[in-house]
Order: sequence, then structure tokens, then C-alpha cells
Amino acid sequence: MNKAIYIDRDGVVNSDEGHYYVYKTEDFVFNTDIEEALALLKKHGFLLILITNQGGVAKGEYSEDDVKSVHQHMQKHLKQHQADFDAIYYCPHHDAVSTCHCRKPKPGMILQARKDHDIDIKKSFLIGDSQRDIDAGIAAGIETCYKVPKNTSILSIAQQIINKKQ
Repeated sequence: MNKAIYIDRDGVVNSDEGHYYVYKTEDFVFNTDIEEALALLKKHGFLLILITNQGGVAKGEYSEDDVKSVHQHMQKHLKQHQADFDAIYYCPHHDAVSTCHCRKPKPGMILQARKDHDIDIKKSFLIGDSQRDIDAGIAAGIETCYKVPKNTSILSIAQQIINKKQ
């Protein structure tokens, strides 16, 4: 079985300052040290799984193609640093429009990734910037979930995870 780090996107990987939705590549600004943090986690054998709510799709603010374009842009940059995600899961739904099993705080994306990638949830962690991220992790059975301040470096969290697992 694999061990994984489940990571929220907006506010954790990239800054969402000044934007309610980040769906254009020109608005996608990486947070400080993200490349180093993700590369460190990969180097220590963790799968990197992105889990992100993208409710603007359901609201008609942007399209799934916009989401995919931003993710391609993100992955291209991160790959240059050996820090790209092993899998990306996004929820295009929004409670104001329809219900689903994947929108955080529901654990659907985490559970699907666990199944798809043979992940041992007990050896895995979650990093998010909102309570709904943490609640999704807990609902999926992740024992250690880190809630970080929005738009800050997660390098110290990555180091804590590495130290915890050695």
C-alpha cells in the first residue's frame, strides 16, 4: 500500500488573495516554498494527491476546461522541480446548485483517491487551509490533518511529516 499527502489547492498550493475563484493561469501564483515542500514529500515516498473544490463550475463562473488548463499549468511548473502531483481530484459541484458526495467537507475525493492508488489512510496526511478540508480528512479516516494559514509556506509542515514518519 502507498502513503499519501492529500493537499488542498487554493490557499495551500497557490495564493487565492484577491480572488474568489482562481481559474485563469495568469491569476495562479504559487505560494512560497511550495516546490521545495512537495519535492521533499515525494522524495520520502509520499504520493501527492490534490483535492480541490471547484464550485465555480456548477455556478457557471468558469468551465471544467478552465480547471484543467490551470492544473496543466500548475503541473508543468511543478514537474520542473520534481514536485508534481501524482493525481488531481476536483469537485465541480456546489451546494447552492446540487448535492454530491465529493465536495469537501465530504470525503468523496479522498476515498476515491485511496481506492484508485491503493493508499494506506493510516500512513497518510492531509494539508488544508479551511475547516472543511480538515473535516473531509477526518471523515475519511486520516489521523493527522494540518490546518495551515492561507497563502503561506507549508515547508515546515512537510518537514514535520517527514520527521514524524522516520
